Amino acid sequence: MVSKTEEPGVHSPVPAQTPDKSPDLCCDHSTGMTLMNGDGAHECQTDEEPKQNGHEVGDQNEEGNEQEVIVIQDTGFTVKIQVPGIETFTIQVSPQEMVQEIHQVLMDREDTCHRTCFSLQLDGNVLDNFAELKTIEGFQEGSVLKVVEEPYTVREARIHVRHIRDLLKSLDPSDAFNGVDCNSLSFLSIFTDGDLGDNGKKKKKGNELDQIDCTPPEHILPGSKERPLCPLQPQNKDWKPLQCLKVFTMSGWNPPPGNRKMHGDLMYLYVITIEDRHVSITASTRGFYLNQSTAYYFNPKPANPSFLSHSLVELLNQVSPTFKKNFAALQKKRVQRHPFERIATPFQLYSWTAPQMEHAMDCVRAEDAYTSRLGYEEHIPGQTRDWNEELQTTRELTRKNLPERLLRERAIFKVHSDFTAAATRGAMAVIDGNVMAINPSEETKMQMFIWNNIFFSLGFDVRDHYKDFGGDSAAYVSPTNDLNGVRAYNAVDVEGLYTLGTVVVDYRGYRVTAQSIIPGILEREQEQSVIYGSIDFGKTVVSHSKYLELLDKTSRPLKIQKHKVLNDKDEEVELCSSVECKGIIGNDGRHYILDLLRTFPPDLNFLLVEGEDMPEECTKMGFPKEHRHKLCCLRQELVDAFVEHRYLLFMKLAAMQLMQQKASIQESLNPGKNDASANSSDDTEKSEKLEEGNQTEEKVKEDEEDDLDGEARLKELEESMAAHNDAVDMKSKEVIQKACQAVGSISETSFDIRFNPDIFSPGVRFPKDLLEDVQNQKQLLKDAAAFVLSCQIPCLIKDCLDHSVVPMDGATLAEAMHQRGINMRYMGKVIGVVQKFPVPSQLDHIHKILISEVITRSAKHIFKTYLQGVELSGLSAAISHFLNCFLNSFPNSVAHLPSDELVSKKKSKKRKNRNLSSVDNTAWASVTPQDLWKNICSEAKSYFDFDLECDNVDQAVEVYNLQKISLLREICIKVGIQILLKEYNFDSKHKPTFTEEDILNIFPVVKHVNPKASDAFHFFQSGQAKVQQGYLKEGCELINEALNLFNNVYGAMHVEICACLRLLARLNYIMGDYSEALSNQQKAVLMSERILSIEHPSTIQEYMHLALYCFANNQLSMSLNLLYRARYLMLLIFGEGHPEMALLDSNIGLVLHGVMEYDLSLRFLENALSINSKHHGAKSLKVALSHHLVARVYETKGEFRSALQHEKDGYTIYKNQLGEQHEKTRESSEYLKYLTQQAVALQRTMNEIYKNGSNANIRPLKLTAPSMASVLDQLNIINGILFIPLSQKDLEHLKAEVQRRQQLQEALKGADYLEAENIETVKSETTDSTTVTSPVTTQNSA
Repeated sequence: MVSKTEEPGVHSPVPAQTPDKSPDLCCDHSTGMTLMNGDGAHECQTDEEPKQNGHEVGDQNEEGNEQEVIVIQDTGFTVKIQVPGIETFTIQVSPQEMVQEIHQVLMDREDTCHRTCFSLQLDGNVLDNFAELKTIEGFQEGSVLKVVEEPYTVREARIHVRHIRDLLKSLDPSDAFNGVDCNSLSFLSIFTDGDLGDNGKKKKKGNELDQIDCTPPEHILPGSKERPLCPLQPQNKDWKPLQCLKVFTMSGWNPPPGNRKMHGDLMYLYVITIEDRHVSITASTRGFYLNQSTAYYFNPKPANPSFLSHSLVELLNQVSPTFKKNFAALQKKRVQRHPFERIATPFQLYSWTAPQMEHAMDCVRAEDAYTSRLGYEEHIPGQTRDWNEELQTTRELTRKNLPERLLRERAIFKVHSDFTAAATRGAMAVIDGNVMAINPSEETKMQMFIWNNIFFSLGFDVRDHYKDFGGDSAAYVSPTNDLNGVRAYNAVDVEGLYTLGTVVVDYRGYRVTAQSIIPGILEREQEQSVIYGSIDFGKTVVSHSKYLELLDKTSRPLKIQKHKVLNDKDEEVELCSSVECKGIIGNDGRHYILDLLRTFPPDLNFLLVEGEDMPEECTKMGFPKEHRHKLCCLRQELVDAFVEHRYLLFMKLAAMQLMQQKASIQESLNPGKNDASANSSDDTEKSEKLEEGNQTEEKVKEDEEDDLDGEARLKELEESMAAHNDAVDMKSKEVIQKACQAVGSISETSFDIRFNPDIFSPGVRFPKDLLEDVQNQKQLLKDAAAFVLSCQIPCLIKDCLDHSVVPMDGATLAEAMHQRGINMRYMGKVIGVVQKFPVPSQLDHIHKILISEVITRSAKHIFKTYLQGVELSGLSAAISHFLNCFLNSFPNSVAHLPSDELVSKKKSKKRKNRNLSSVDNTAWASVTPQDLWKNICSEAKSYFDFDLECDNVDQAVEVYNLQKISLLREICIKVGIQILLKEYNFDSKHKPTFTEEDILNIFPVVKHVNPKASDAFHFFQSGQAKVQQGYLKEGCELINEALNLFNNVYGAMHVEICACLRLLARLNYIMGDYSEALSNQQKAVLMSERILSIEHPSTIQEYMHLALYCFANNQLSMSLNLLYRARYLMLLIFGEGHPEMALLDSNIGLVLHGVMEYDLSLRFLENALSINSKHHGAKSLKVALSHHLVARVYETKGEFRSALQHEKDGYTIYKNQLGEQHEKTRESSEYLKYLTQQAVALQRTMNEIYKNGSNANIRPLKLTAPSMASVLDQLNIINGILFIPLSQKDLEHLKAEVQRRQQLQEALKGADYLEAENIETVKSETTDSTTVTSPVTTQNSA
């Protein structure tokens, strides 16, 4: 679950080599690159370029089916840079880069970072910033570029000041804690002491074991009840940054008066140095100099000396010696940080905890806050951006070949992430009251806003628009449904059909939808604009031929059926979407569709329809249920899984009948053939019960070559029938028709399932002659509703049981459910299935996460309305009161009403309430813990249909084995609260846990579309497939290629890039390149921390992988530190007893065993043993392995009895599961013999001592510490990396088997389901012709 396959991609294009150049240069360059419009694909390092070229050509032969792979990067070359005042240096560039990117590199380098206003000249000619290097005449290997200082303008001066401020703040984490400018936190360097060099070689500190301090902190030992919060964000020593200046701000004398403008004054700055010297500085066209103004007296004349300097840093260096020293030290530290710690992320991540930060003066922040209120963006021509135009023109870019597609995807991604950031900023401004409404006279809930060319509306039911659908509840959920529709249409990407940029923001209890604006829509009435669809839910409906043509192209991928409905005049109107979907042609002539809230068919389990009977699977689980709104849709994943399931059914039915025909013809020739088809029909019935839409394995287990024959023939038949070919005999035609009818296909000649999204839509009527079709569609919807319950939920439980998905918290659980198309409203039902499971303890962890999710989601629903009634001044008091009622044991939590020290004695009675809430503003203060928990229980019942058996938090914790700290984390993340990082006492009966000082901030929760890098993703998938077939080298090359392409589209930071790096690191490790594995995995950890968050389950897994590679690189104490960190995080988000904890504890136990900390090692290994027994059953092979690991530690301690006992238990499991002859059983039996001999020897020695006393002749016992190699072998085994010796013959078999499976899969149209394979089988062929060691990596299985 955590290893999301759909998250591939990253940093250095060919990580197979390590840069030998000075680290700061290569860091600089990479950062410089990646900061440029998201273009991180060209790390310009000497060692990487040439190789890149080479391996891209390699892919061409590799990937015949990929569209022509064009060599993206040409070989790089080196150029010299001459900068005034420092020595000439060289940098590596690629012909693809723009001149501007060299600028970026220079602005990031330690020795040139303080320059921003300069041009680059080649032989006296100024280079155009936006020219590609390859287009510049005479630009070649060894060219000399001169940096020439240019005169400043006001804009350039502002950019310079902003850049200097960024350099001063470069180590300061406050932006990351405050969630601004796409900064986020990373703590990896604290646990590695920055010791992971770029090349993974540790700075030698001596590797003697006695230097390693292995004692874990008390709170992470197994059995510890403490769950401290402070270690989550350890204080970094670099954070108390070297202070360079006391104050650095804009002067109050700005802007310069007219006469000074004519002297070249651009603006004035005011600085107080550390030495307490107050100076006023003029920024002029020639640079910066000191003037004679003071705080109260304006005298713009240059001071004496004026220190005129082109760069502000050079000026300050002369004014303040401390500045000079500290600024240099700061820049040295800055460039030593890993580039991934400082590059901006594509979307903002918010932290739910933060330490107490000092609020320092900051001129740029102050200015930004002001300009953001106006919706201006300083750094672009024209100041405000036309978002709609940008979003649509990027979609119109050509996409004929790979470079064009990359350019297009990069532009789409960049504009989209900018739009998301602007929309979030605007939505917060709207709720905070900083934006004027466009209809200010209306009631506050009905107001709409425009800011920065984005349209904002609130999630309330305005003008009873959703009266028949559930009022405000429907209005609240409609934006997210609409967003899912936008996501679906964007993914299909039909040329000529346009959707709006859409972002949904939840902030302070309100839901705001932000949309780009269709040109001209504000000038006309909606009735005139809409030329397709309906504005009144189906009373008046119109259609348009161009829209039908465009939407028809989307109907197959989105499984939408073209259908006719009746309008209010009883005329038939043809549609290819739901009636709510509106088509508007903008003034720009583009065809827009909007209101896509019913793109997917309704979920009948949550829609009560008069006179309709639901299938038995639904009724026996208590469906249909009345939900609070009528907009419940099936998820796109569910629709796809259902269609895939039906396709398998169709194939089986048809193939079976064709086989029977074929068998009857062949009977005379080959009487034995019949059994096969009989078996096959038998199997079909069996596997129907097991059937699960997207599980490739099931397909593979179908019925040998015979079926392949039938299916291949069936494919031919389908095609020829579709072409109306007379050659198809009647019998075969009948076979396909029957199969089509049986599975509900809308065509009789081929498999084609589509849904009509208007079925069961209130107010929509269908023509009489289509009644039969409508009945079939209704049946299809009922089957889909039953499919969720009969297939998808059991499949989720099955996957949890065999640990192919291992959720650790609410987010990963939601993701696992969503991937299978199960909505969160089904949680109550999922809990029901889990509770009825025969061995419930094996699903304990799932049960715990589900309950915690029901509680926190119910609390979130209540919190939303609770917060709407709070005015801004009471926000922190109200939030702390809510958290106290939710989590504190204190029985009568009293709210602290904000003290009215600001209100004058004579209270004005005329204060008109103009904020969004209209109720009494202190109603929130009367909520008690009892009320809140009563509401949570009733919400859980009404929304999730689950009965919570608890009246307060302590009961919940006790009954369901939850922990308060995890509940706190879940609720904070869900509603966007940020709390102070400190230890909270939840169990005090005498005082509340939270005070208003503990609530630091409230953040928006943002939902948006994630544009994908399609070509890169195909490469990634092909790479994964190659790896699974055992072609490691080819796989590695494809994944490196994917990495390049991902970098090209997303820039340097993205979840998919993270997955790419993780897989690369694993491949490097398997192929024996440990230091490269370490370097790639370090990037994966940093990226996961920065993009997903420091305590996300994926981050925990990345830490575990990194620890393994550290151990392999002989960095033992670092490996332990990383494992301890992972254990702490897992305790925080889940607690003890998670199946992944067993793996983590086995890892810790093994490393401790390796460093001879035997007692500690036993604590962890025995804990792992008990967790494994609980989750896998006492007879599983995992448990046998755990027994063996414990036995090894007892042996090294000399406690042979205990060792024997454990090894015997392990041996018994192996014997029963694998048989006496199996290699594992034999190994175990050998080890038992050895232990017995040792035990006997020990006993003899003891007897000797008893008999002869002190003069006994004692033979020394052989107690050996384990070798590092043996520990590493065990670590590989438990982490699912096995090296299996294979003979040539085995290899041939394996290859044949892989090929046969592939053919079968192709016949079954399994192209898109590679990801479903959870087991990566990996073979590497060595030169040895007789035996081959083949590493097989499996997902965490022993």
